[in-house]
Amino acid sequence: MPQVIIIGAGFAGLSAASFMAKAGWKVTVLEKNDQPGGRARQWKTDGFTFDMGPSWYWMPDVFERFFNQFGKSVSDFYELDRLDPSYQVVWPNGPMNIPAGLPALKQLFESIEPGAAIALEKFMEEAAFKYKVGMEKLVHKPGQSLTEFIDWDLIRGVFKLDVFTSMRTHVHKFFHHPQLRLLMEFPVIFLGAMAEHTPALYSLMNYADMVGGTWYPKGGMYSIVDAMYQLAIEQGVEFRFNEEVKKITLNQSSVTSVQTEKAAYLADAVIGGADYHHIETSLLPSSHRSYSDQYWDSRVMAPSCLLYYVGLNKKLPNIHHHTLFFDTPFEAHAKEIYEDPAWPTDPLFYMSAVSVTDPGSAPPGCENLFLLIPVAAGLKNDSDEIRDAYFNKLIDRLEKYFQEPIRDAIVIKRSFAHRDFEQDYNSFKGNAYGLANTLKQTAILKPSCRSKKVKNLFYTGQLTVPGPGVPPSLISGELVAKEVIRNF
Repeated sequence: MPQVIIIGAGFAGLSAASFMAKAGWKVTVLEKNDQPGGRARQWKTDGFTFDMGPSWYWMPDVFERFFNQFGKSVSDFYELDRLDPSYQVVWPNGPMNIPAGLPALKQLFESIEPGAAIALEKFMEEAAFKYKVGMEKLVHKPGQSLTEFIDWDLIRGVFKLDVFTSMRTHVHKFFHHPQLRLLMEFPVIFLGAMAEHTPALYSLMNYADMVGGTWYPKGGMYSIVDAMYQLAIEQGVEFRFNEEVKKITLNQSSVTSVQTEKAAYLADAVIGGADYHHIETSLLPSSHRSYSDQYWDSRVMAPSCLLYYVGLNKKLPNIHHHTLFFDTPFEAHAKEIYEDPAWPTDPLFYMSAVSVTDPGSAPPGCENLFLLIPVAAGLKNDSDEIRDAYFNKLIDRLEKYFQEPIRDAIVIKRSFAHRDFEQDYNSFKGNAYGLANTLKQTAILKPSCRSKKVKNLFYTGQLTVPGPGVPPSLISGELVAKEVIRNF
């Protein structure tokens, strides 16, 4: 039985592990941390349960498709609730609830801008086409050759896919009100680039948001991790936690073993689900790296995050599961992320309060808050003083918004930023979301899922195809497993 070693038990690693085991390989997953999930780890303390990373559940069809390939369904592992409103946006002039379902959304758009309901319908017709063709013909490609994209449906629909138009230009063609424009551009934040640098193909994200819906897996996002972990074990996958890989041993241009502090593991193939840059620069000799330091330094990174996990000993009034605080100038903050990287002067931020939907995530009468400020990757001086200063800013704004004291109700507080991403995940430049999905970093222009120098070394996850996000990570694991199987 051929043996594959998978480095990292994040979503992509878990996905690859199950597909490799299903194909008859002996699979061992080596994970640096004490639990599966990677950036989607879980933290429990004093009756509070925090998802440490991803908090949005979009594209339920991708999760269903993943489990279906093993004769399972999502419902075999966890329950889903569709959130309504999907989320709330706080503008300078007050809050706006974004309703679930297109009919209610059209009414909202029309109330803001006459004619916007019809515009939204047309926008979504195009987005539906992009979602269908994009998911079928583009996302499920390993990005090894241009010939993968020689497909009649793809060629015939290339102009409808808007690959060469920017998201900003596309949105502005349909809507004029600044709030509607920002609302339609918001989902590409998950792709890690400004709307003017993101291909309009990614309006498929609007379809995922507004038609596919925003969901919550009962028990939190870690329910997905746990489900994928259980599935992998059922497939015969073996896991080794608290085992950080220290070296990949080569014989000429092939991996022979993977070494941790505890043991050496023989391998017929290796799949790197940990940080691509870290594996290349720390685990391989320089002669066998696919990409130079200059290459990596020239990549456009998606943002990092300054995160806070906060437990309150009371409930807050009129609070929603997801709230986007767009109450300060968007362009100024975006510039400090993408154009002139700096700690933001007046940041936008996001708040998730899972205790609104899932009371079990906090003790009775308490609130579980996850606060996120997008910040540039690679920022220096990630100090406790900076973290405390931003935390106080956010609490001041929340107290003003909710019109009641919050600071004296805080019983749990933990922060997480660049140095933690680097320490816990060996994250390149402390990034949280991988590479930005710009046109020049799409498909075959991403770091390859197969090493150019080591014939049995492969990569999966957010720094390779198809890109950042939880659903793409599930797909990434499937893609790389198919590549390994095809080449052996």
